[in-house]
Amino acid sequence: MKDNETGNNSASFEPSGEAIYFDGKSSRRRGVTLGFTDRLEFRESTEARIEWPYTDVRRVDGPFGILRLSCLTAPALARLEIRDAAVAAKLISRCAQLDDDGPGRHGVATIVGWSVAAAVSIVAVILFGVPLAADRLAPLVPQALERRLGNVARAQLKTLFDGQNCNESVGRAAFVKLVKAVRRSARLSDLEIWAEVFSSAIPNAFALPGDIIYLSNGLLAKAENPDEIAGILAHELGHLKHRDAMRDLIYNGGVSFLVGSLFGDITGSGALIFASRSLVTASYSREVEQNADTFAIETMHRLGRSPKPMGELMFRVTGNESDDGLSILSSHPLTEDRLARMGSEDRRPTRPPLLSATEWAALKAICK
Repeated sequence: MKDNETGNNSASFEPSGEAIYFDGKSSRRRGVTLGFTDRLEFRESTEARIEWPYTDVRRVDGPFGILRLSCLTAPALARLEIRDAAVAAKLISRCAQLDDDGPGRHGVATIVGWSVAAAVSIVAVILFGVPLAADRLAPLVPQALERRLGNVARAQLKTLFDGQNCNESVGRAAFVKLVKAVRRSARLSDLEIWAEVFSSAIPNAFALPGDIIYLSNGLLAKAENPDEIAGILAHELGHLKHRDAMRDLIYNGGVSFLVGSLFGDITGSGALIFASRSLVTASYSREVEQNADTFAIETMHRLGRSPKPMGELMFRVTGNESDDGLSILSSHPLTEDRLARMGSEDRRPTRPPLLSATEWAALKAICK
């Protein structure tokens, strides 16, 4: 059934309000008079009357304060707009199926269902797809590109710490000696490793893309013997061996993009996105750290030294984390668990100390 034009007979037509009509064939606005009988009727002055069965009238999206309608049996683009709230209420009371095909009832359920399905799909990709992609792609990144990324990171680090690398000559010589010993034991003599101590009171060590290791003098200040620093260096060499820095760039970039897509780029969403990204990356990052710990344990055993001092240094830096309510958001395994693991691998030293007392003192003073 199309719009039913009933001719000019107006005997049974009782005007009940005004509206704007678009016939769906042109952009012309037509002011029409409404009438409510056994169906919705409207006409423009003396033009033929148009009839819409109430069961075919549907609500469509419109500006606030305007009831915009379509009809299943009218042209697809035909629209009727009612601005008078009282008239709109009268019509709504007669149209029992007004929202059947719109964003209401089943429509809302459908939208919510597809939204949940999309969210679940994105989470599944974050948890399973992105880690797999990062593991597969990281080894394929050319070393030249990774070095360029590392150089960019080094430049940013120098800016952050005002370029204050620690290079006191005797301390630097002791540091180089320690790095070489650990690298040989790690069987990474073929890597061109760039290792530096930078001036920061925050105890930290990290590996950057391009075979770069940084150690803070804040960590040196916490250390009590060369074996503690050697274990940390072995751990960071494990990250270089596994190309974890490159893998993390790919993984975190992918997760940030997907979580941002899931929550949308809306004001105030930054903290939500950060917390969500932290939650979904925690287990992946912990696995990476555990693998680096395994590498460090094996390296220290080949050095004839115990890995336990490394765990003691980490525990000294972070303290007991078991009472930290946010520890689940940490990208590292709990320090007390790592100390227990290092302790279980404790062995009596079978080789001389890695540095003499004089060299150790010089290394501790490398930033002076």
